[in-house]
This record gives sequence, C-alpha cells and structure tokens, in this order.
Amino acid sequence: MDNTFIWDDTRRFNSYAGYFKRTFGKRVQKLTIDAGFTCPNRDGTAGWGGCTYCDNDAFNPSYCSPQKTIIQQITEGIEFHAKRYRRATQFLAYFQAFSNTHAPLDKLKELYTEALQHPQVIGLVIGTRPDCVDAEKLDYFEKLSRNYYIILEYGVETCYDKTLQRINRCHDFACARWAINETAKRGIKVGAHFIFGLPSESIEDMLAEADIISQLPLDTVKFHQLQLVKGTKMVQEYVQNPTDFCQFTIDEYINFFIRFIEQLNPEIVIERFAGEVPPRYLAEIKWQLLRNDQLLTMFEKRLEYLNTYQGRLYKPCKI
Repeated sequence: MDNTFIWDDTRRFNSYAGYFKRTFGKRVQKLTIDAGFTCPNRDGTAGWGGCTYCDNDAFNPSYCSPQKTIIQQITEGIEFHAKRYRRATQFLAYFQAFSNTHAPLDKLKELYTEALQHPQVIGLVIGTRPDCVDAEKLDYFEKLSRNYYIILEYGVETCYDKTLQRINRCHDFACARWAINETAKRGIKVGAHFIFGLPSESIEDMLAEADIISQLPLDTVKFHQLQLVKGTKMVQEYVQNPTDFCQFTIDEYINFFIRFIEQLNPEIVIERFAGEVPPRYLAEIKWQLLRNDQLLTMFEKRLEYLNTYQGRLYKPCKI
C-alpha cells in the first residue's frame, strides 16, 4: 500500500486526525454550540415535522443551550474539554444543532462574529442544510475564510431523491450538489453527512453512492449508521415494517464500510464512519452500545487483515 501521495500518516484511510495535524500542526478541538436555530422542514419554510429520524437532543452536549450566549457556551466548552484535551489551546466553534444558516444574513453575522471574538477560537464549523445557503451567504463565508478556518458541513444523508422525499428532507440531491459545488468554488472548505441504512435502500444502493460522492468537491465526510431514536417517526415506520430497513450487525457494517471506502476517492477525509447516541435515546439497542473508538479499532484491524485501504478500487471520472 502506498497512500503517501494523498495523506501522510500510516493509517489505511484518510483520517480526520491526520487531516487536522496537516492543517493545524497541533491539537485543535471543536466546541459544540447551540445557537437556537431551527430547520426549514420544521418551521414551515419548506415543510413541517422535521426529518423522520431526527432528535437533536440525542447528540447535544450538556453545556449547550440556546439560553446561553455564544461566548458562555465557548467558555464552558473549553472547561468541559480541559481535562481530556489538555494540549488543546485553540478551538473551532462548532455550530451543530439544527440548520445553522437558516436565518437572515445579518443574524448570522452577529452570531459568528461573537464566536470569532473569543481569543482562543480560530475558526467555525457550521452544520447546515443545502437549501439554507444562497450566493449572498456563501460570499460572506468566502470573506471569512480568508482570515479564519471555515467549513460548511451539509446534511445530505443520501444521494437518492426517493429516500430524501420519504424521510421528509424537503430538498433533493440536486440542491445538495449545487450547494457543495458553489461552496467549493469559492474556496470554502466543505463537508457532508450521509446515513447508511435508511428505509428502502439496499446494500447495492448504498455502495453505489461511493462513486457519486467521490465526484463531489468535498474536503470531509461523516458517515453514520441509521440509529432509531425514541419518539421519532422513523421508529414508527420500523415497528410497522422492519424488513424495509437494512439493520447491520457490527461485522456486517464494518465489512460493508470497507467495501464502500475501497471505492471512495482517497482525497476525501473521513471524519467519522459511525454515529454515537446515548443509549437512553435509542429505541433499538444492538451494537450501538460500543463507543466509536472501539468500533474504529475493529475497523482498522479488519483493514489490516484484508490488506486494503481507502481508494484501492477508486476510478476517477474521466471528463
């Protein structure tokens, strides 16, 4: 295996840790912030009810609350991480909960300016939806990116319109492609989220997404297995028709993901290959009780055993 032309660590995939080391040369920690946003498929802008699988409380840290100021959340976040990440002296403000560009530009400027005023914050990670950006907002982020580390992370979830419609995303894949392309065109770093195991998608459907994703100008990606969170509409669908869902065992998911990354563009950084939700939120608890670091160890051992790596079967698109 020779992946030195893409990344400079010894791992068999383009890791987020390696990417951070190349980018910053030292430990930089993300601090999660809840700025009180909502989503266009919750407030009637595009629809109602939100995504059928979603409960934001399931992944918000305890110190996050829209009742607190941005600076207060950053300060408490630094204190929260102080013992575990003692080497971290600089931070990225991670606007995570809901859609963090779903507001007028003046409001966004107010929030992001406050975060960047903290002396230890060197940039922003902004989680949002592809239908919550436009040219004016992207132009603003382009200007910010000249002086700070800025990355927009788009919730894409799947490349298939039939699935997007079923899970009530209220946008199509063409919208996601436009947002990713327009963001990258301005020199802004861009990430995306995808979920494996959404209803009616087969293993073959999900594997085929590797080629589609590989052609997008993405810097980073997060992959998650579908997790059934209590109280969501997705749980109701699962109870009514469980055979419509691809529920992986641990071994099945690791083997699937290895097949997936073998086809994935090796230039794309993999930030995460599985999601983690506190057990009290889960309606269906199987191997999700394993922590992400345990799964990552299993994944890397399997890569070593199979002597394979990200991009081994990748075929660049000929233009």
